[in-house]
Amino acid sequence: MKTRTKYGFASVILLAVTLMAPLLTSGCGKTVGETIDDATITARVKTSLLNDPDVGGLRIDVDTFKGVVTLSGAVKSPAERDKAIALARKIGGVVDVKSTLQIVQEELEDFPPTIPPL
Repeated sequence: MKTRTKYGFASVILLAVTLMAPLLTSGCGKTVGETIDDATITARVKTSLLNDPDVGGLRIDVDTFKGVVTLSGAVKSPAERDKAIALARKIGGVVDVKSTLQIVQEELEDFPPTIPPL
């Protein structure tokens, strides 16, 4: 009887581990902790960009994967691009910064567009 109970308990543990394993990793091969860390890094980088008056944070998208931050979107000048990259690099947990920022001068003069009062 004890042998049967021992194997029953081991089967339950094995089943629990098997069912829990997919929950501990997300679909893109990251653990839950890595996903949370990446979300935190993304939020901190975006906040830093929005708080800097020299950078148009609303025009820059931030994505993070395993600590590597990718900046994409449009900026007005090379100086703005360089400042955005420098701000991202200062954030704790950032392993590397990749940029696909496009320098577009004419189209960004009124971005975000101003909304007339009602």
